[in-house]
Amino acid sequence: MIAMWHARPMASAHDSALRRKELLTPATTCVNLGDIRRNKPVTEDQDAMIPLTQGPLRSQILETDSRLQLAGVVFLGVGLWAWSEKGVLSDLTKVTRMHGIDPVVLVLMVGVVMFTLGFAGCVGALRENICLLKFFCGAIVLIFFLELAVAVLAFLFQDWVRDRFREFFESNIRSYRDDIDLQNLIDSLQKANQCCGAYGPEDWDLNVYFNCSGASYSREKCGVPFSCCVPDPAQKVVNTQCGYDVRTQLKGKWEESIFTKGCIPALEGWLPRNIYIVAGVFIAISLLQIFGIFLARTLISDIEAVKAGHHF
Repeated sequence: MIAMWHARPMASAHDSALRRKELLTPATTCVNLGDIRRNKPVTEDQDAMIPLTQGPLRSQILETDSRLQLAGVVFLGVGLWAWSEKGVLSDLTKVTRMHGIDPVVLVLMVGVVMFTLGFAGCVGALRENICLLKFFCGAIVLIFFLELAVAVLAFLFQDWVRDRFREFFESNIRSYRDDIDLQNLIDSLQKANQCCGAYGPEDWDLNVYFNCSGASYSREKCGVPFSCCVPDPAQKVVNTQCGYDVRTQLKGKWEESIFTKGCIPALEGWLPRNIYIVAGVFIAISLLQIFGIFLARTLISDIEAVKAGHHF
């Protein structure tokens, strides 16, 4: 009986050591803090004294990431709907047969990134999972520095950026009639900037339907898209044939009916005029990202403090 009585305190001390070891598990593991709470590594009174990580902080992260996740779902829905309208979902090989840059791909990529980040942030905050929160925080930091690097490199290597944009625009001119989304993108760009082609209306010779070669039998031969036309205030209905045969006339008469400035020079002129708007948008996006990083890092620190037993 005496031996058994002495054995109990030893067992109790051993259990306490195991519980203490469990409580002091390194905070870098992927164990959910909620699971640790349910395992009761300490007494009931002590467990009641361990506060949850800051409620308003978690609520703010959940609200922000829920909106991010919802925005990702919207982008994905719009992208998939656009592909469905073009028949891509029924024949995925059409993606590889597209000659230009499909804008829907960019929309889908943005949707996937936003949904993934929102999901990781929501689940990480809800379950107090350090791994998911660190993934969320690290991804935002990576995106932030990528944006900063792109902005700096674009400023330092303006000629290279200009050449890449010219190649992009000319490639899409060739595919103008092949993809309705690409067509709408170019039309919107030309109408918004009152421009035509990359450096001028002659660039539309790159398109098989608009080129002036003798081998072309298209009705649009030696013409330009309607988005190149100077709008007539008296016309309430858009004349989609206003660009037909325009380039068969003398160049001096082109400016009477179509825009003669290229879109690349037009964009180069637009940027200095709207530099404050561009800078404001960039700063706003950067502040939102920094705010998200701050919230995630603060919550991670609180969880690590609780797991290390600093609250009792």
